[in-house]
Amino acid sequence: MGILRATPRAVAHYVRRAPGTFVWLTILLITTYVVRHLSPGFENHFLERRSTNIHNLWKDPVRVLIGSAMYLDGGTWLFYFVLYNLFHVPAERWLGTGRWLAVCAVAHVGATYLSEGVLLLAIHYGHAPHHDVFVRDIGVSYALAGVQGVLTFRLPWRWARWAYGFCVLAFYGAALVQGRTFTDVGHFTSVLIGMACWPVGRWWAARHSGPRAPARWSDGSAGGDAGGGNDGSGGPPPSG
Repeated sequence: MGILRATPRAVAHYVRRAPGTFVWLTILLITTYVVRHLSPGFENHFLERRSTNIHNLWKDPVRVLIGSAMYLDGGTWLFYFVLYNLFHVPAERWLGTGRWLAVCAVAHVGATYLSEGVLLLAIHYGHAPHHDVFVRDIGVSYALAGVQGVLTFRLPWRWARWAYGFCVLAFYGAALVQGRTFTDVGHFTSVLIGMACWPVGRWWAARHSGPRAPARWSDGSAGGDAGGGNDGSGGPPPSG
């Protein structure tokens, strides 16, 4: 009985430490349910209007940049539930909700514009058909890749940061080499943007850690890391 009483409190505490992640997951659950109950023809039209394709970015960029991040395009909600808990939850706890959301937004927007810019050049030089200005481009993967990138600097040991960062770059780099699509460009760009957000993590470490934090950050010699999140409590770094 004690376990049964403690479990809801533990779950509530877990969710409260990463509120933005679970609000986002709730929105995705609702939109996924709605889309699944649309007719196939209307579903395509519905999602195309929320796509960050070249046409929509030119006509109504703010609406589609926000709207496209509220829908899934490939993969089940449960699959993203696992990924969000592996990457977004530790990132939000580490950075705080505001800075985590900023990293997501910068990665999502930056990768979208760069990848669609590459596609526009491909259309201009005849390497892609003109109707690709209307291609469907929705989903949360750019923000996820950006968070995976910035989490490189959450790891307390230098060798772990190098190993994790290499694995993330190798994963998305291999997809880019093999696929060579504009979404592959976007994913690789997102990771680089996330890694470029390392000053956000360093700012957090300097603000919330003890006097030894700068040494741990710079040389990775200490065996631990001052953990933290929205409530200042620690936890093990994600395995990636």
